Amino acid sequence: MNKMTFPNACQVMRWHFHPLGFEASMDAPRSMVARLFDRATGETLLAIAGIPCAAIMPAADVERIIEAVEAEMDAFEPSYALRDAV
Repeated sequence: MNKMTFPNACQVMRWHFHPLGFEASMDAPRSMVARLFDRATGETLLAIAGIPCAAIMPAADVERIIEAVEAEMDAFEPSYALRDAV
């Protein structure tokens, strides 16, 4: 099983969400806060707290985190479309 450290997992997530900005930090021993932002303006597009994680985690857990963040993005996508239409 392929495992990665939290910093390496964050790098994988930054690559995945590019060109959006992505940053994450552990806010407790087993959870993290993630933020997606517009790289040009610094505007936060989505922030999610309480995402389960670990200091060292399997690659499958990183994939689940990415899928959870994408699901949140999809849930809020209509508001982005409305904002862009104005």
